[in-house]
This record gives sequence, structure tokens and C-alpha cells, in this order.
Amino acid sequence: MTQQIIVGLIVALAAVYAVWRWMPAGWRRSAATKLAAGSHRAGLVDAQRADALAASLGKSSGCGACDSCGACGTGAKANGANAAPEQPAQRSVR
Repeated sequence: MTQQIIVGLIVALAAVYAVWRWMPAGWRRSAATKLAAGSHRAGLVDAQRADALAASLGKSSGCGACDSCGACGTGAKANGANAAPEQPAQRSVR
């Protein structure tokens, strides 16, 4: 019985992590702010630590969250770094 409870908790935590990881960035930041504010109201952390917690939870790791680093955003395209090379003129074949 204890083993089933432990496995159930592990699966539930993995599901929460997956939902948090793939949540849209705006939703994640909003949820992080609400979670940090709730922990502050409950007396678990002080105001400064709650702000740090919200900032930490609102971030995403690695690619997939284009709002964090801008590496795959419009900045590189605006500079022409990802522009397609010009194709040579094609001749008509008879």
C-alpha cells in the first residue's frame, strides 16, 4: 500500500512538472506570482524571498521559451543573420 502511494505521488509530481514546463510563458509568470504571493501570505517566506521565488518560477530553462533569451526571436532576423542566401538566376532549358 505504501509503495502505491509513493508511486502515485511521484507520478503526480511529474505531471505537475510537465504542465508547468509546457505552460505558456504568460500563464507561468502569472501563476508564479500568485504562488509566491500565497506563500508570503501564509507566512512561509518574507516579501523579498517571495519576489525571488516568483522570478525563479517564472523563468523557463533552455529553448522553447522564446521570451527568456531572445536567441530564436526576431532580433537575429532583423539583423539579417538568418536571411536566406540569394539563389543564382535560373536559365531556361529547351
